[in-house]
Amino acid sequence: MILNTTDEIIRCADKLVRRTGSREPELIALDLGITIMDVPFKTQKGVYKIIERNPFIFIKEDLDERMRRIVLLHEIGHDRLHRRQAKQFQEFRLFDMTNNTMEFEANLFAAQVALPDDMILDYIYQGYSVDQIAGEMESDINLVAIKVSDLCRRGYSFRVPEHENNFLK
Repeated sequence: MILNTTDEIIRCADKLVRRTGSREPELIALDLGITIMDVPFKTQKGVYKIIERNPFIFIKEDLDERMRRIVLLHEIGHDRLHRRQAKQFQEFRLFDMTNNTMEFEANLFAAQVALPDDMILDYIYQGYSVDQIAGEMESDINLVAIKVSDLCRRGYSFRVPEHENNFLK
């Protein structure tokens, strides 16, 4: 079941960047009134949850800065795209997103916020691989692959890289 069209996700991410004037997840979360809490998760990287009408992101406390940024943007994507679904869960039960559609949508949202079209296109036209772009932009290869795949969907002609949608698990 598709909850949001790809174009809706792109528009939502772009609108949020324009509104906040930032691509930095901590600043975006602050602007949206989302509380970020570091927690000692063993394996899970992040969770989005609404508790008593207040949005929270619980994030693994020992993530490196690159992964922290990606996970925060992913969870902000859940806030923007799946808030209604998050409200359906009972209080004090962590919101474990197991639906691949919602995970892909949050990943695409994160890619759109973190990886500006013009920068990705510039690297591609310079002959960079997806792996090289990820390194240059301090991102994850899977997030870059999602972004490049979406640029192809929007009409650019590149070889579509393969990616794993569950790379944040």
